[in-house]
Amino acid sequence: MPEIQNPNQDPNDFRRLLLVFALTFVAIIVSQQFMSKFAPKPQPKPETTQSVPAATSPATPTQTAPVAKTPGATNAKSASAQKAPAPVTTKQASSETETTVENNLYKITFTNRGAQVKSWILKNHKDEAGNPLDLVNSRAAAQDGYPLSLFTYDEALRNKLNSALYVPSGTGLLKAPAQVTFEYADGDTTVRKSFSFDHSYVVKVDTSVQHNGSFVPAFPQWPAGFGDQTTGPSYASSRVEYYQGDKVERHPAQEGSFFTSKKSISNGATLAGPFYWGGVVDQYFAAIFLPEDPNSAALITLHTTIPQNPNEPDPDKKRREVYSVLGSAMGNMNGPSSLRLFVGPKNLEVLQSVRSYAPGAGGQTTPTGPSLDNIVDFGTFAIIAKPLFLWLNWTHEHWVNNWGWSIFILTIIINLALFPMRYTGMKSALLQQKIAPELKAINKRYEGLKLTDPRQHDKQKEIQEVMKRENINQFGGCLPTIIQLPFLFAFYSMLSTVNELRHAPWLWIHDLSSPDPWHLLPVAIVISMFIMQRATPMTGMDESQARMMQVMMPLMIGGISWTLPAGLGVYWVTGNIIGYLLQLAMNNTKTAREIRAHLAKRAAKKGK
Repeated sequence: MPEIQNPNQDPNDFRRLLLVFALTFVAIIVSQQFMSKFAPKPQPKPETTQSVPAATSPATPTQTAPVAKTPGATNAKSASAQKAPAPVTTKQASSETETTVENNLYKITFTNRGAQVKSWILKNHKDEAGNPLDLVNSRAAAQDGYPLSLFTYDEALRNKLNSALYVPSGTGLLKAPAQVTFEYADGDTTVRKSFSFDHSYVVKVDTSVQHNGSFVPAFPQWPAGFGDQTTGPSYASSRVEYYQGDKVERHPAQEGSFFTSKKSISNGATLAGPFYWGGVVDQYFAAIFLPEDPNSAALITLHTTIPQNPNEPDPDKKRREVYSVLGSAMGNMNGPSSLRLFVGPKNLEVLQSVRSYAPGAGGQTTPTGPSLDNIVDFGTFAIIAKPLFLWLNWTHEHWVNNWGWSIFILTIIINLALFPMRYTGMKSALLQQKIAPELKAINKRYEGLKLTDPRQHDKQKEIQEVMKRENINQFGGCLPTIIQLPFLFAFYSMLSTVNELRHAPWLWIHDLSSPDPWHLLPVAIVISMFIMQRATPMTGMDESQARMMQVMMPLMIGGISWTLPAGLGVYWVTGNIIGYLLQLAMNNTKTAREIRAHLAKRAAKKGK
């Protein structure tokens, strides 16, 4: 049957369409031949990373990874529709190298294996052997990782990032200011770690990790305590601390009392920001991260253990007797991390010079947040301890260039300031000797009463009337002692916290923040306290009780001070000597002579 034509269709349209297709095809073929003949030859794409000379950093040449066959391409049409993946550039070193950065404060040695720190030496601080202090805890780091390694939630990726051989931008010794970059890439993972150094304790840290084409959270970390931790107390002093909101949080490895102790820091726990700063500290040193974008920062807490004695043959004992090792990591949960890292002493003046970025203020060029001085924890008596230290520091800088003698001078000034109260207390003690027989008679009259007996009120009323008659303050003898206790506790808190007194010498003592190695100060405390009590009137107890207290109290205080910082011993002994001299002066006043004469006359009458 003949084909029926559409009445609206021109029979020549189809022929014209075929002619257009044919002419277009010919034009494409001719243009391709023309362009291929006259177009310039493509040049190789330059390498974007800095190549390292073979003499200093023997890195493998850049290679192109083979393109894997795309699964699922079952026919020619689907295969031609898919684009082949772009060539992947790999960057790996062929051997391990070291890069050392040095300024007047530190000497940091990097290894390109993991692009992490093997040694972080503080030049102005010594270890127990008198050598420059290395803040890397070699025992713990061998187990848990070295500073500025990377923490990721994927353990396999974490191990890969921290064991790969990175290509460094430079090797050998570099003087600050300087910048060092480490790069690594393979078919799946691309890593860049950049560190900038100036003349302070602060290091600028930038890290970026891409895995399978996507950014993954990878946090720079300080994972394994500090190099000055060699004993149980030094490990126990470690804390994870962070400034969030309007307060500083401080968490030790274990919290609670001896009977209710429980784990406080979990290994691998994530704390959401914003953070001004966060990190790990011990008694005298700190490693603190300061994020440039506090709102996107997250803090990872790290908590492991190491055996107290690594050579312990008993495996059960080795497992039980351990030290807690704390660490931390910080970074951006959503991509590359950019932050600063302070690694140095808990020196108040140094910490006050390092400020954090404030959350919510985008595009900050200058940190305007809180400084790091809150890292120094002066404890419950901070309101006294901090001004006390600032005063002590001023004395050390302007009067005597020795911390021991500064404590000695400060103790004299404190005791002179408290002299009016001490004088009142000493006078009250003398006057109580005068009324002691009356008080004894009152106590005997009400002897045997229960504490709940209503007649106890009558007893207290009679005692108060006698004291009022003689113008005696019944709390006058206790008040000077109570006033001095906060200063004692504040001195203890200060000496146990500030880095300035670590390894500070005085006479035979090499470290005022540690116990007296010869224990001469505890012995001096016992002797001076015994002599002072002998010179002080003992009221409210009989002679046998007074003699027992004069012996037992000094011995008890001496036992307590046996392991306390030597600087506290200097303060205590100096205070006792001053107290004894003041008591001698009081015992020779006109009032004291009159009271002794009065007591002698009463004793003579009683003897007749």
